[in-house]
Amino acid sequence: MKNTTRTELIEYSLCAEDDVEAMCDLLAEVFSRGDPPAIAAGLTALEFRLFVQLLRPKADGRGLTIVARLADSGRVVGALLTEDSSSSLPDGMERLSRKFDPIFDILGQLDAEYRGDSEIAHGEQLHLFLLGVSPLVVGRGVAHELVRMCLENGSRLGYRTAVTEATNKASQHIFRKAGFSERVSRSYKDYRFEGRAVFVSIADHGGPILMDKQLT
Repeated sequence: MKNTTRTELIEYSLCAEDDVEAMCDLLAEVFSRGDPPAIAAGLTALEFRLFVQLLRPKADGRGLTIVARLADSGRVVGALLTEDSSSSLPDGMERLSRKFDPIFDILGQLDAEYRGDSEIAHGEQLHLFLLGVSPLVVGRGVAHELVRMCLENGSRLGYRTAVTEATNKASQHIFRKAGFSERVSRSYKDYRFEGRAVFVSIADHGGPILMDKQLT
C-alpha cells in the first residue's frame, strides 16, 4: 500500500470546508509525534487536535491555508495553516492543556522581540503557522510545495511579507530554501520556564527561529 501511495499524484489547493476535519487530524498527529517542543512537553494527539480545532476559523474560509491531497482518494496528506499576522488569538485558549504554556511562551518571546512596538496592519503580513506532512508522502517535496503555493497565493492577495516560527531543523531548512531569513532565535538548552529547563531533552534541535521573507 505504501508503494501505491507514493506513486499517486498529489494535488494542492486552498483549504475548503470539507478539508478542515482531516487537516486537524493530520496536524495533530504530525506535531504530537514529530515536533520537538510538542514531544518535550508531552502533548498527545488529542490535546494538540483541540488546539488546531480552535484555529479552524483561520483555515476555513480565509483563503490563506493550503492543503495537499492524494489525487485518487482525496485524502489530505499535507497542510500549511496560515493566518493574517494581525489576527487575534482564538476563543477557548484557556481550555488547552497547560503543557502548551512553555511552547507559547518561547514562541511569544520570538514574536515580541521581532515586532517590538510596531503593529501589523491587516492584509500586510502572512503568518505561516503550522506546516505538517503525512509520513505517507515524506520525501516527495510536499512541504516545499505547500510553502511555495502559500507564498504565491499571499503575494497575489497583496501581502508584502511572510513570517514563520520554525521549531526544528527540518522546517528551518524548508523555509531557508524558500528564501526566508533568520531574524530572532532562542535556545532550547538555555530556555527556562518557571525556573525549569523544559526543553533540555531537545537541545540538539538548537531552538526555534523566527524567519521572514519579503513578498514584493
